[in-house]
Amino acid sequence: MLSEVMEDYLKTIYRIQARSGPPVSTSAIADALDKTPATVTSMVGTLTERGLVTREKYKGVELTAEGETVALEVIRHHRLLEAYLAEHLNYSWEEVHDEADALEHHISEEFERRVAELLDDPVVDPHGDPIPSADLSPIESEGTTPLTAHDVGDCVTVARVSDRSRDELAYLADAGITPGTELDIVDIAPFGMYTVRTASGDEQSLPASIAEAISVRPPGSEASSDEPGEVSDA
Repeated sequence: MLSEVMEDYLKTIYRIQARSGPPVSTSAIADALDKTPATVTSMVGTLTERGLVTREKYKGVELTAEGETVALEVIRHHRLLEAYLAEHLNYSWEEVHDEADALEHHISEEFERRVAELLDDPVVDPHGDPIPSADLSPIESEGTTPLTAHDVGDCVTVARVSDRSRDELAYLADAGITPGTELDIVDIAPFGMYTVRTASGDEQSLPASIAEAISVRPPGSEASSDEPGEVSDA
């Protein structure tokens, strides 16, 4: 049986690997988990011995098929829990991440099945991040981009929003910017402030740091399963 710490490492490696490709450096893992390089090196050795990662000296690690399955299962638990907390326990979207983090390692497969059934098998969590399927198939990639990659005059639809900061999520909720919201970019200030207009006609000014946390797709395109990179800590 794997420890919670091992599962957290595998989830983190999966997230970095999905964003940047393998191999994943120990320094990247250390930064993501706020651990010392020595601590990460020790855990990587343990994961290698368990057949969950392969390690290439001086380059980094890559998940094995077994390690990827474990990571996907933890991510599925986390995002189903977020959806359940938001839909049935009236948690706000800035509250669900921490609660799901505390619970994701402890639910049974039967509990997972019942939550999924109650929610009618959702495909995304409250932040727009895809929920891995019950068979834990690898998540396919799609061409979403950060809001900061777009120019004045572009019209986009919010696909996902990072759950890295509760304050940012509360700010965006107050601004009415959530997954599915259509935005017109009306101005980009030289110092990086993005002004966007929602379908209701309201204009909102977003600092570049928040605009970078918003992942978008062309308006009218369908959301699909996509593993988030920088925009998710799940």
